[in-house]
Order: sequence, then C-alpha cells, then structure tokens
Amino acid sequence: MERAERAPKVPPSYTRSPPKGILRKGTSFVEPPHPTEDVFHSTVTSLMTAKSRPFSISGHIPLEPGALTIFLRSQGGLTHSLDFPIDVESEAPPELDTLIAACKPHATCEMDGFSDRESLYYPASLPLTSTLELANHPILDAIRTALFPRLASGQYLVAVRDLLELVPTGGHMCPQRRLPQEEGKVATIVVTLPVRYRGGALVIHDFEGNEEKYYGRGGKPGDLEWTAFLADCDHEVETVTRGVRLTISYNVFLRTFGPSPTPSQSLMLPSDRFLDLISPILNLSRGQRIAFYLQEQYGFSPADILAESLVPHLKGGDALLYHSLRLYKLVPELRWAAGGYVWPVDSAVECGNLVRTPSQRHLQLRNSVSMSMSSNSRHRRQYAGNANGNGKPGFSLVEYRDSGSSDSDDDDLENVAVNVRDRVEGSGAVLLEEAGIRLLVDDIVGGAVTKERVPYVSSGTLDKLVINVLLVVYVP
Repeated sequence: MERAERAPKVPPSYTRSPPKGILRKGTSFVEPPHPTEDVFHSTVTSLMTAKSRPFSISGHIPLEPGALTIFLRSQGGLTHSLDFPIDVESEAPPELDTLIAACKPHATCEMDGFSDRESLYYPASLPLTSTLELANHPILDAIRTALFPRLASGQYLVAVRDLLELVPTGGHMCPQRRLPQEEGKVATIVVTLPVRYRGGALVIHDFEGNEEKYYGRGGKPGDLEWTAFLADCDHEVETVTRGVRLTISYNVFLRTFGPSPTPSQSLMLPSDRFLDLISPILNLSRGQRIAFYLQEQYGFSPADILAESLVPHLKGGDALLYHSLRLYKLVPELRWAAGGYVWPVDSAVECGNLVRTPSQRHLQLRNSVSMSMSSNSRHRRQYAGNANGNGKPGFSLVEYRDSGSSDSDDDDLENVAVNVRDRVEGSGAVLLEEAGIRLLVDDIVGGAVTKERVPYVSSGTLDKLVINVLLVVYVP
C-alpha cells in the first residue's frame, strides 16, 4: 500500500499577526513592502542597542485567588482588611473606599487638564501590612539576571516596600522624574494588585529618552504582574478609563556581606571584639600608612586587573578587615606587592620579559627553582640581589634547592634576581620604605598569604612570578 505524500512543511513566519480590530469585514491584509537594506541595518542597530542596555523587565508572581490581603488603618484609627481579587464594576468592597479616602494626591507635574484626577498614594504615616512577600518569589533573581548581569559575587539586591499607589477612573500618573536617589538604590519594582481596570499603561523612559510601555492584564485575577526598571528612569501611568489601578512599589538596593560604600549598605557587621582589636593599632599608627597581607586566594591575574578590582570579591578575614576599617571612616586600598616592592594603586603588574638573559646554568636548574615575589616563606634560601651595589634591599629570588648546590649555582640565581628586580622597578613598583608603608606582619603566627601568578617569558620558556596583595590604609 503506497503511503500518501506529505505536504511540504511551510517555514514558520516571524511576522506578527495584525492587532485585533484593525481588519474589518471585507478587507484584506496587505503585506508591507520589503524593507530596503538601510532600513534593515537600522532595525538591527536598534535591536543591538536595546540588547546592550536593557532598562526594564516584567514578569508574573504565581498566586492563588484569595491568597492576597492588605491590612490598613484608616485616619480614624480603625484597622481594615482588603481582600483580593476585586472587580469594582460588579461590587466594590467598602474597604476599598476606606483606602481611597485615606490616600493623598501626588503633586501634579504640569497643568494638563488632569489636575482634578491625580494619582493617589497611601501615606507612610499610616500602618500598612501585606501578605505578599517578595522574598518568597524569585523576582530579585530575575532582575539581577536581566538588568544587573555583571554584579560581582558577594553583591546582592534587596527590596524594601515603598508606596501603595492607585489611579482611579479618569485619572493618570504624571511623569515621576528621577531625583537624587537614596544612596544604594539601583531599581524600582511595581507590583500590580488584582483590581480590575482598563487603560492605565505603565510607560518607562530611560536617561537617553528610549521608551518602553507595559499594558498589563488590567488587574485580572490570577498571577500578579510586576515590572522593574532602573533607578535612573522616569515612569508614568496613562489614563485609566475604567476601574482602579492599584499597585505596590518597592525600592531595590545594592547590598553586600563584605565591603560596601557605607556601613548601612552592608548585610553584615564585624563583632565588637574584632573592632576593639583594631582600635589600639590605629591609635598607635596615627600619621602613618600601614598595610596588611590578604590571605584568601582569588584567582585573578595581576597582569590583567588592578588590585582594587578585588574589593567586591573579598571574603573571609580579608572582607572583615576591609569593612572594619571602613567603619572607622578610613579609606583602605588594595595594591599588588612583592619582595619588598609595591605597585601604585592604579597600576597592574607588567613584568614582561627579563632585561637580561639568564645563564645556561640557571636554565638547567629551572626545574628546581621557583620564582617568587613572596618574602615570608620558610625553609627557603633568599638572595638579596645587591649586585649593583646600590645598597637597596633587593628583590628576592626564592629557591627550592637541596644541600648539594654549589656556589656557582648561587651566583647564577643571584643574577636572575637582579634581572627581576630591574624589571619590577621599571614597571613602576617602589620599595615599601620609599612609599612610606609600614607592613604589619606576625612572625610568630605567620599564616598563608594571597598568591596570584603573573606569567612571563624568559629565554623562550614560560615562567610565573608570584604576587601578593596588600591592604594599605592611611591613619590620620
């Protein structure tokens, strides 16, 4: 039995269907003319521009009908509960009228004929409680993914409820201009509550004048709608033609468990004991620039980034010490350091190739030698590198070697240490003494220090230099 031939598959069309209500009976849809190449490229450019900096996002909160309640207090001191969903066209609960009566109008932005139809807000002086908890929903994760994809580890978004706002029938919300924002505020979330309305689209403008509009579902029962936008955006609500548009807004702040611009923006605080341990050190170091070694490993190349770039990634005792110094209103900074040398705060480590070529004897010893910029390792032989006779405490070349090494081996390794020192000085590093930095270390306790590697090529062979990180702070 022969199989019936299948009709060829029609490729999917990416042309959006015309909006409902535009085509009338007896009319036909006319395909738009094929765009020119310039129009096509312009469209691609617009898409790529929007993709490079999204400034708003929306989504839904799954919520069972009847699971949302707001508790409010009227101006007379009575407490009321407002249950959702609400359809004001069929029956408006008296608690909604109580809420509207307790609200105050927003200041109008301009006299545009709607001054008697202002949007309203519930005063912050009156208690308001909602059963809606944003922490129970991954809204902040979605906002972080879409609007803040480059946040460092240890930085978090925190939402704080701001205002309950409503726009009645015939009213609108004039543009809410971006003002000097509260320190740390990075975005705003607007959650639309299930009260039926029509019209009232939310319009958002970024600082470049780009516009995005969210029409919403008109407060229909079911999942709650939310929209988030960056703190540097203006927003407004178009005229509500029927019903009441009721929303709760949240301010989104950037917080961290570690170092932060101000103590109030941190999610953690050091213990009083830890702060008390720092206090006498600061009192005895007035007028000095002191430094501590970092201890944790971060996996960044000092040749690629500044040491200050590690600040958002600090962890463990490093973060605790950095943040404690900030609590004392000091300004700590991170610097790359090695072998008694320290780089400027605005410099990466550019070791490059060595100035001189190591001897053949040293190349034979390469497998037993570790080039290190760390000066606190034990059971290692260190070479001062004073071959130039300048009296400087030179750069250290640390050797892992057995007792069978000869004096000629020592000479070769010392020459390499001089080469490394010359290259380090040529890259802008200076001695700690010249920089006026006092390094605070404990020879008894010791402990691990941060070690980041910088690759360099010497005589055609790839080698690595080990760099430490110093936390430097000036105590006035």
